[in-house]
Amino acid sequence: MSTYYEYLHTVGFEETNLVGNVYYVNYLRWQGRCREMFLKERAQDVLADLQEDLKLFTLKVDCEFFAEITAFDELSIRMRLIELSQTQVEFGFDYVRVTPGAPEALVARGRQRVACMRGPNTRTAPARVPEALVRALEPYSA
Repeated sequence: MSTYYEYLHTVGFEETNLVGNVYYVNYLRWQGRCREMFLKERAQDVLADLQEDLKLFTLKVDCEFFAEITAFDELSIRMRLIELSQTQVEFGFDYVRVTPGAPEALVARGRQRVACMRGPNTRTAPARVPEALVRALEPYSA
């Protein structure tokens, strides 16, 4: 099994700016989408828990850019586990251009720290990372 979870994405025109390259905020959107698809495909129990009182608060997000990408570039967004504490998870993301017939190219790298919280919105408090999420993340530790 791979040490990363992979989300494949084709860049669309709506994700580019007037110059024709991808607008930076989309990289952050793709981190969120990758995380969501991971939960959908690998951690269904966590999705059910989110319908109850579990909340995943994004505390920090960043992205470092190495190369420009444009409309119709094919990307592999590769998520791996960087750190797992009692109440928080840190993910790493590699954005890799995967052009058929060409070598893969790392175009960006990002990170995201998430806190697990529970309780009503006015009294939300830190909570342990759900065991279902811990188990789902095991294959993806760096």
